[in-house]
This record gives sequence, C-alpha cells and structure tokens, in this order.
Amino acid sequence: MNKPKLPYDPALLRKRAESIISNVRELAQLGWTPATSSNFSQRLDGAHAAITVSGRDKGRLVEDDIMVVDFDGRAVGRPLRPSAETLLHTQLYRRFPEIGCVLHTHSPVQTIASRLYAGQGHVRLEGYELLKAFEGNSTHEMAIDVPVFANTQDMDVLAAQVDALLDRQPLWGYLIDGHGLYAWGRSMAEARRHLEAFEFLLGCELELRKLGARG
Repeated sequence: MNKPKLPYDPALLRKRAESIISNVRELAQLGWTPATSSNFSQRLDGAHAAITVSGRDKGRLVEDDIMVVDFDGRAVGRPLRPSAETLLHTQLYRRFPEIGCVLHTHSPVQTIASRLYAGQGHVRLEGYELLKAFEGNSTHEMAIDVPVFANTQDMDVLAAQVDALLDRQPLWGYLIDGHGLYAWGRSMAEARRHLEAFEFLLGCELELRKLGARG
C-alpha cells in the first residue's frame, strides 16, 4: 500500500532539520538554551514550518527532534507535541512571507534585561554601530525600542499583543519578561545575526547600568 503523500517536501524538511540542529548546538554551547528551554524554527513553504519538539535538550538535537507544524500551530505528519510557544513562530511566518527563520533563546543577558526593563515596557538601543546589523538599517544614528511583553501561558493573548505592535512599528525581535528573546530573519544566517546583535547590545546596556550610566 502506498503511503499518503505528505503536504510538505520531506527532503526540504531534512535540510531544515540539519540547519536547525547545527546552529542550535552552537547556541546551546554559548549557554543560551539552559535545561530544555528555547525553541527554533525554519519555514518550509507557504503553509508549514519545521520546529523543535517540546521538551528536547537543544544541545543534543537529532533529526527526530524536528517536527512539522502548520501555521495554526498544529502538528503535521507525526503526532508530536511542538513547543507551547509555536504560535509565536507561526504568526510571523503567516504575516511576513519573507521571514524564513525564528529563534528563541534564554541567555542570562536576555533574561536579566527582560526583568529590568519590564516596567517601562521596552529597552531603548540608540547610537550603537551594531544597530546596522538589523536588516534595513544603514546608520548608527538611530534608535530602536525592543519591546518587553509580560509573560503569560496564553499564547493567543501574547501573539495578539505582538501583532498589534507589528501594526505600528518594524521589529527584529522582542523580549518576554523573565523569559528570553525572540528574533527572526529571512534566513537562518540573518536571524542569527539579529539574535547575536541583540545579545551584544543588551549586554552593553546592562554594563552601562552597572557603571551608573543608565537609570
């Protein structure tokens, strides 16, 4: 008996899984994915994404730890449980056809910054040369506000809050209070560039606070 045809390209899934595994292993080695935290995805096509299975050690991922979801966050092909935060990935793929990768990490820098700046609702990054790392920026003579959203287990609520902000301003990422950072891009390389730029810039802001240069 012939197996039913899958609604996505299995060869592309293997390629995406390989990309996620190799890149996430490097992020885990940096200490940005403690315990089984964090989640990572790449677009497969106009209706599906490859994403890490919930509860897996991100530093030891294998191909079976990468599953497929549709843009409503439902498992496709295998009855596995995706991350509880899958909707935060798929809302970006649905809204922006150009986005190809979403990365979510929990580094100490990201988590501490999310706590310190939760009260004001954003972290302002201004005048840094590395602001040019964010796609579309060509000068350091600018400022961006990195949103800090309240943590919640209700992903529909959080996704709606993110959507409302995306209606008003361009974003390359955001923080969740006491949680970590979401960053994305058109490719894995671009998403990592944004992620690493946020990590560096947030770290600078924390150091400036230690030195008394930030209120």
